[in-house]
This record gives sequence, structure tokens and C-alpha cells, in this order.
Amino acid sequence: MVSGITTHHRICPLCEAGCGLSIDIEGGRAVKVRGAQDDVFSKGYVCPKGIALGDIDQDPQRCHAPLVRQANGTFAEVTWDEAFAEVARGLGRVAEKHGKDAVALYYGNPVIHTVGIPLHVAVMRQFMETRNVFSSSTVDQMPKNVSSGLMFGDPWAIPVPDIDRSDHLLILGANPLVSNGSLWTVPDLPGRIRALKARGGRLVVVDPRRTRTADVADQHVVIRPGTDALLLFALVHTLFDEGLASPLAPGLYTGEQHVREAAAQFTPEAVADVCGTDPATIRGLARELAAAPSAAVYARMGTTAAAFGTVTSWLVDVLNALTGNLDRPGGAMFGEAQHNALRPTGPLKLGRWHSRVRGLPEILGEFPAATLADEIDTPGEGQVRALVAIACNPVLGAPNGERLDRSLADLDFMVAVDPYVNETTRHANVILPPPRVMESEHFDIVLSRLAVRRVARYSPPLLPRDEGRPSEAQILAKLTLILSGAGPGADPAALDSMVIDKTLAAVVSTPGSPLAGRDPAELKEQLTGEDSTERRIDLMIRLGAFGDAFGLRPDGMNLATLRERPQGVDFGPLRPRLAEIVGSEKVELFPEPVAGDIPRLAEFLAGRRERGEGGYLLVGRRHLRSTNSWTHNIAALSGGTNHCTLEVNTEDARRLGIGPGDEVTVRGRAGAVVALAEPTDRVGPGVVSLPHGWGHGRDGTRMTYAAKEPGVNVNALTDELVVDPLSGNAVFNAVPVEVSPGRGDLHQC
Repeated sequence: MVSGITTHHRICPLCEAGCGLSIDIEGGRAVKVRGAQDDVFSKGYVCPKGIALGDIDQDPQRCHAPLVRQANGTFAEVTWDEAFAEVARGLGRVAEKHGKDAVALYYGNPVIHTVGIPLHVAVMRQFMETRNVFSSSTVDQMPKNVSSGLMFGDPWAIPVPDIDRSDHLLILGANPLVSNGSLWTVPDLPGRIRALKARGGRLVVVDPRRTRTADVADQHVVIRPGTDALLLFALVHTLFDEGLASPLAPGLYTGEQHVREAAAQFTPEAVADVCGTDPATIRGLARELAAAPSAAVYARMGTTAAAFGTVTSWLVDVLNALTGNLDRPGGAMFGEAQHNALRPTGPLKLGRWHSRVRGLPEILGEFPAATLADEIDTPGEGQVRALVAIACNPVLGAPNGERLDRSLADLDFMVAVDPYVNETTRHANVILPPPRVMESEHFDIVLSRLAVRRVARYSPPLLPRDEGRPSEAQILAKLTLILSGAGPGADPAALDSMVIDKTLAAVVSTPGSPLAGRDPAELKEQLTGEDSTERRIDLMIRLGAFGDAFGLRPDGMNLATLRERPQGVDFGPLRPRLAEIVGSEKVELFPEPVAGDIPRLAEFLAGRRERGEGGYLLVGRRHLRSTNSWTHNIAALSGGTNHCTLEVNTEDARRLGIGPGDEVTVRGRAGAVVALAEPTDRVGPGVVSLPHGWGHGRDGTRMTYAAKEPGVNVNALTDELVVDPLSGNAVFNAVPVEVSPGRGDLHQC
């Protein structure tokens, strides 16, 4: 150790891989970040975002004190007490005048990347008593939650490829070499793919773009955007038609015959032209899956953020089951939480209530993000007049973000929990910034359920917070108490204590629990931690899959033992646990809601065969150095391929008279943007691609570096009126657009 420098281990919170980092701290700053060789999970791997964690932590444009909007429209720094008092006044006024449904909640995908949000958002939703709950789930993965809930009874029982033992991996609509995995916590995927191929395994990628993952695949099947469900159904048909389906345990599965009957109309010959491939290729994919000693099918944003997202997500796991690879080593297996994960009671229910304006069904207690602007813009009882926005930027992330931008300006009150004045939070009346990354703890509350190995890890804060500076968890606890009516002076620790008491009471009163009959107060006394947040984490660890169960498992984990082993503890590869997940129920291979959506897919197939394809279809893409809109203000994460350009097929560009760097107008139903062209053979004819999360440089934002290369907001093009009906998920892929050279009558967005 160099004098004045201390080296620490911590988990990277920036993406789902959760790599271990080794960080040198000097003078309260991270001076060097690298992959931690001794991390039990990532073993030294790190991507450019992790290397830049110090730059992100020390970005001078992060907010460090609360901001309150003044009468002249500008923000002023205030004390935390003043900020919370203003939040209580603003939200209280709206709720008293218009009712609780007038206050809406929107939270972003840091819900799986931080500690404070997952600890408190469920309790916050309960206290708010509003039906107007929205999140990034319906712009991302909700179809997978719905299909898993319908099949397995648990929306977060999401199978992940057991790549370390697999012989064959089929990937659709995903680019995990760039995303580092998504709904799949798998550090060093490049190394794992190399190991797969070195042992004779095979990687096949189905994607409209030639992605980085497709570059290293043994086979890249180009597919027309939006047709993944047809292709997967044709694979299912082939398994049945050629007698390749593996026998299913009748005591564990139900609905196989219904799947067979539904697949009959989706033959490879029927779907091939619409999918943009040929029947022989489709049959070959099915035969390879069936013949592999072990195999897994994995699909992500290209398939979930699409018109048939839930049907596609369901078919992925139908294929895993029918090839004998569901819950099997080397197949698609279920991760194991390092915390106590209470299994939902009963099957997933959809549409228990409906949105006020468009009548869209609730999904897991929330409405589609695509209808938030409707609820703000439309007068009447229950109209949204205030918004609690937590770690989100829906102006750039939600469909028709430009409309939402205008809608947010009309709110009576808005409070945001966010480190930046960004495209969304610029509309807030109060901004409550969380502490720096190095001042925050990290524990994988959600992602451990999606991990490719059974590991337990915890990272305490590396730097102390300033006196009086609340943690993110304390900010959210205080906000929750305000929403409950407790007032701005309530103690955040009281909320944590209440949750601990409620959890322990449930545990000791549950028949069959190893702690049944124990004294909750005695168990609570055993919890350790620097504050109430850590005591909650200690409780979660002790009751989790690898926990000590308050001493009943002497070799189990608790917070103190994980603090002593910052590199983590590896409990080995995933284990079969499907029977444990479904309990006394069966895997429902043919859920009724999915069955009800299959006629729509058949109509889509028939319509495409009759009309053919015309115009252009827009798809998204990922950048290795970019995490949605979070990281564009960091100089170290700019450059390379990380630019907002319109990828257009080389021949299409030639025909349109478009060259590299030329301005191009792209029009969708929702609006239009002027982007810079990037002719390339990475997209096929009729396909164009824009990345997600751009469109910076708006008045009132404080992200100066991002504004230097603002890019365009792809969600000025996406249509908020089109959603996957089963999940409410927005449709960002296969969006019909028109492309023309020049800027026409538009101004740069």
C-alpha cells in the first residue's frame, strides 16, 4: 500500500453483472479502479463502466444538497429539514385537494442497482394508497415477469442460462457482450463464452443486427424485427412434429397438449417468409437444441420491448422445458437469493383494476409507463396532479417522451430522488440527491436471484458521509413516512424497525419455519449493523438461502461474516429447484392469458403474409460504455462506438442518397427527429437503429458534458398507444418509421 492510499473491495452497482472492484482511495477520492482478482464471482473482470466508477462518483455536476424550486423557476440549495418540509407541504396539498390517486409514483431501474430503493419502494407503495404506480419495468422486462408468474407462480422466478455447464446457447434479441447480461447476472460473459466454445459448445444468435455477440457466435440468424414469437413457435412446432420433445414429468407440468395444438399452425414453412429466414434454418435450430447434451434459450430487450413480448417470453421457457433443459445443469436454471425472498401466495393475477383513461390493466400493482402522460393530461377524478419520481428519467426512457416532457411541466408538484438535474428532474419542485457511490453500501437484493452462481457478498460504504447527510435508504424512508402522514420530522429508523418487527413476526408464526415459536424480540436483539439499514440487511442475509438462520446453521452467513469477507463467499453452481419454486402447484405450460393472446399473433402472421413489408422498422441498440441515460455526463465513457447515430443499411443509404454523418429525418407516429446517419451492413435492408437514453441539452438541465453531444431522443418516435396487452410493456422494437435525407422542416431535437 502506497502511503496515504487505502485499497478497498466493493461491488460495482452500474450494471447487472455486479463485478467486484478493487478501489484505491486517497484524500476522499477514488484514484484508481480495477477488477478485483479475489472476487469470488467476477474474478478480476471489469468493463469500462466499472473502471470509470470514480469519475461517476466524483462528477462535479452531481447534486450534493437538496434543491427547491424558487418563485422565479430556478433551483436553490436548502437544508434537508427544509427540503422534507417542502415535500410534506407540496404532496399534502395535492392529496388533500384531489385525493390519494392524484399522487403518482414512478421509479426507475436503479431499483435493482441500489439498496435504498428495493428496501423501501414496496412499503412506500402501501402507504401511498394510490393506484397510479408506474416504473421502468414496463419499458423493460415486465413480459418476463408476467410469463414467469403465469408459468411458475412467481414473477421473479426467471430462469437464466447455466452457461458454465452448457453445451448450447441460443440467444434472441439480446447483446450480452455489451449489456453484460440483462435479467442474467453473469460477470465476464466474454470469458464464459470463450470457455463454452473451447469445450466444444455452440453459440447461436438470432437478431436483426449483427451485434458484438453475433460477431463471436457460431451462427447468426438474421430475423425481421418483431417476429421472434413466430420463430419460437415454429421451433416448438418442429419439436413436436419431428418427435424431438423430451418427456415431461406429469406430476410437475400441465398443459403440454394445449401447447402442441397451439403450435400446429405455426409451421416453419408458414412463418419463414415473415421472419425473413427459411424453413430449413428454423428446423435446424430446433434439431440442434434437442440434440445438445444441455442447452438454454435466452432472450431480452429485443423480444420483451416488442408487441408480443409476453408470448415470446413464455415461448422461451416452453422451449427450455420441451428440450428437457429447464431446471437442469447446463440448461436454464433458477438463481438463488442471498436474502429472504418470500414466495408470492397463489397464481399471478392480472388486471385487478384498470387505468382511468385508457382502461389498461394493472400488472403487479402498477400501470404501464406508456399511459402516465394520459393520466396527467386528462382532467377528472383521479387525475395525476403530483409525482414522486425515484431514480428515473422517463422523458428519455418512456414511449413518446416528448409528450411526457410537456405533461410533467403541468404538474402541481413533483419531488425527485436523483443525483442530477436531468431531462425529467428539471420539472421537479424538490430534488433529493442520494449520496455519492463511495458513500453508499451495496447488496444485491434483486440481482442475486438472477445470478449464474450461488454467491453471497456485501459492500459497506467506503467513505463517510458529511454530518447530517442522509443515506439513500434514509431519504426514501423519510419520504415513505411523509407519504404515510407521519410528517417530515419522523425518524427513518422507525420505519426500518417496523419492517424488521413485521418480518420476524411472520417468520416465527409460520408453521414449519425453523424459527417457529421463537421470541421476535430476542431475534431482533441479535441483529448487527452500523444503522437500521444494515440491520435490515443483516436480517435478510440471516433468513436467506445462505444465512445462519440466527445460529441454526453454524456455517451460514450474516452481515458480520460478509463484512469479514468482502470478496464474497461462493456456494457453488446453481442447483435444480423447480419443485421448490412451484410448491404444491405445477408448471403451467399453457397459461390462459397467454392462450388468449395467440389469436392476435396468428392475425399478425396472416396480415404480414398478405401485405408484405413496407417502410422501415426501428430497433434499439446498446453501448458498452452507456447505461441508459445515466452515464452520458462522464467524459471517460464517451467516444468509441458510444455515439447517437442512426444505423441504416448500406444499400438503403445509397438508394436514399445518404452518406456517413449526413442529417436524416426519422418520423414515427409520435413524432420525428433529425439524426446523423451511419450507413452499415450491421443492419439489414428495411431496418434502422437508434440507441436509447439520448436527447440531452434541454433548458434547465445540469449535465454540461452530455449536452456537448446530445444525440436525439429515440422515444420521440416510439408510440405510447402501442403496448404488449398482457404486460403493458412499451414497444420499442419493430417501430414503423419513415426515413428521408436532410432535416425537412424540422429543427435538431
